[in-house]
Amino acid sequence: MSIRLRFTLLYNIILAITLLIFGVALYSIQASTIHNAIKKDLLSSSQRIESSLLRASPLGFMPPGIGSSQPPPPVPFQHFSDEHDLQRLPEREIVRILDSSGNLLVSPLGLEEEALPLSKQGLDALQNGRDWWETANYNNEPILIYSRPISLDAHNNYILQIARPLTESQRSLAALSRTLLIASLVTLLIAFGIGWALAGVTLRPIQLITQTAQRIGSERDLTRRVTYAGPPDEIGQLADTFNSMLHQIEQAYQQVAESLSQQRKFVADVSHELRTPLTTLRGNLGLLRRTPPIPPAEQNDILNDMVEESDRLIRLVNNLLVLARADAQRTLLRAPLAILPVLQDVCRQAQTLAPHRTIKLTSPDLTILGDRDAFKQILLILLDNALKYTQGDIHIHAHPAENHVEIKIQDQGPGIPAEKLPHIFDRFYRAEQDTAVSGFGLGLPIAKALVEGQGGSIQLDSQPGQGSCITLHFIKA
Repeated sequence: MSIRLRFTLLYNIILAITLLIFGVALYSIQASTIHNAIKKDLLSSSQRIESSLLRASPLGFMPPGIGSSQPPPPVPFQHFSDEHDLQRLPEREIVRILDSSGNLLVSPLGLEEEALPLSKQGLDALQNGRDWWETANYNNEPILIYSRPISLDAHNNYILQIARPLTESQRSLAALSRTLLIASLVTLLIAFGIGWALAGVTLRPIQLITQTAQRIGSERDLTRRVTYAGPPDEIGQLADTFNSMLHQIEQAYQQVAESLSQQRKFVADVSHELRTPLTTLRGNLGLLRRTPPIPPAEQNDILNDMVEESDRLIRLVNNLLVLARADAQRTLLRAPLAILPVLQDVCRQAQTLAPHRTIKLTSPDLTILGDRDAFKQILLILLDNALKYTQGDIHIHAHPAENHVEIKIQDQGPGIPAEKLPHIFDRFYRAEQDTAVSGFGLGLPIAKALVEGQGGSIQLDSQPGQGSCITLHFIKA
């Protein structure tokens, strides 16, 4: 069963219960009102007839207890009294006069068959001076009978019975119940249709979310979003949450796709870089195993080549291990570090490797939050690159900024074209394709990973013919 149908049925069940309670209450109130109105009319008529009886002068009527011990036969009202109220009784009301024993004395036609029902319990109550109400069938229709005792004098005690048929009121109540039933059914049918439509409108955003999810699953299109123009209610919040989740999934998917692409490229580049030294080693080993053996001088050259290629493999593997640690997001130590001694030490080492070059250092005493070994490795990588690609002076300048320390390394090399700058930190990428310059294209990626591992940033600015400038930012201690 769908949520839409469940909501509609729930609405109708609540409405049906409400209509039932309303209908029962209305029917009960109406029935009570009609019954009380009939009783009020009977009481009023009984009081009027009692007054007439008290004023009546019976015409040829023998009171009970005088003469014969047997009760006299009933007489018509026209032979009982000449009182106007007793001669012209209301058409809707049935009036009878009984003696104190419950025998019929006066009726419209003076017939015994005209006697109204009176229970023994009611007769006992009347004989004790109490009024009595009861409902009975008379001439095959229900009637409400009101009986009350009337005392004319010490010898003349009567019972006045006045009744009214309940057929008309019961028909009115039956018509009311039918009207309520039909109106309730029609109301429920209309409410079902309206509830079905409103539930559809209310649940439309959820249906859109379901359709969007299905399309994303079938088309693998994470750019789709749920369009919701309603109020910021629970469904609006659901739509916003779903769109936010889609955005995060899309970003995560793009990152995974980019990581997979970089991984494929990385594996391809590593394979390419490893293939050359391994091929050289394999070829040299083949030469050493030749029969007859090659001359000793050539063997020494081959062994030197093998040592160089082995060193090259070791450097490549070490660089790859550094990158692997960076990819694993290993957090580097962030402790207060005075950078001036490290800068001086790195400049001294670089000056030893290239004694004919000029390296100028300008730096006050500054302290950053970082790892000393990683910081030193970053500087060695950047100075090594500067020494490789430029023949001029190298300037290192450090100065404090707002909440960080900025270090600039400026060379006077040939510069890097603008189209190559976006790829300068890619692994195995080399802007300069000169094979005479050694390297694997891993220096800058390693430096970038180490800088970011300490919470810093790195930026390279370069223009052809004007040299390059690398800017480092570290958190100031």
